[in-house]
Amino acid sequence: MSLHTDDPIDHNLVDLDIVPAKEEERSEPTNIIIREMGIDDIAPVFHLGEELFTSDLYPSLYRIWDEWEVIGFYNTDPEYCLVAEADSQVAGFILGTIISKAPWVYGYINWLGVHPQYQRRGIADKLVDKLIERMIEEGARFMLVDTDPANTPAVKFFTRKGFGNPRRHVFFSLNLTKHEIYGRLIAYERDRSERLTYRRPRRR
Repeated sequence: MSLHTDDPIDHNLVDLDIVPAKEEERSEPTNIIIREMGIDDIAPVFHLGEELFTSDLYPSLYRIWDEWEVIGFYNTDPEYCLVAEADSQVAGFILGTIISKAPWVYGYINWLGVHPQYQRRGIADKLVDKLIERMIEEGARFMLVDTDPANTPAVKFFTRKGFGNPRRHVFFSLNLTKHEIYGRLIAYERDRSERLTYRRPRRR
């Protein structure tokens, strides 16, 4: 999952991704409207996520931010896709989903992001609170979120929001372009291409 913090160094609170700021660093309140994401918000949300969830900051995210993340959640869980509107523009967003595994119904925060211009104004808090409210109304009795243990702002944010019982997990990755099978496949395709290039046309 991924969220974005108010710390410009930690742009992805969730794998999650959120940047909550320290209380004493918060700016003056802004008139924020929390509402359901509409179809016209898909592009602004996607582009904001592009700015926040970059591969150089989070190279090992198991969820990759792309337009299908936004479209997918909008199509399947529109009631859990919320945006924060400020000054007539998208200042932040949260994308969640419900997971039903008897006897429990879980709420899950997949992505949370706040525009750098609007961080430290309590927007992440408002988005999470509204999503929790909706999920409780829909029968959820448990909320889940995950983030990199090294993402201190995210860990502090969710701890402050009441999340607890953290569990660390090991995430492995393998660059297949360096695997011997990949090398053999490339060599085969190169030889095949050369054979086709130098093949003489048949006489008729």
